[in-house]
Amino acid sequence: MTVLVLALSACQKPEGPAQRAGKAIDNAAANAGQQIENAGDNIKNAAKRGSN
Repeated sequence: MTVLVLALSACQKPEGPAQRAGKAIDNAAANAGQQIENAGDNIKNAAKRGSN
């Protein structure tokens, strides 16, 4: 089993520029989503503070 795993991992090609760009886009989208979620939480917290 170990030999099979090592053989498969050795066959992988290095990442090309398109793969790196795709990963960068994925990371940017994830970061943007997190920032939007944080902004929503901040708005909710501000609304709670304002209603007290």
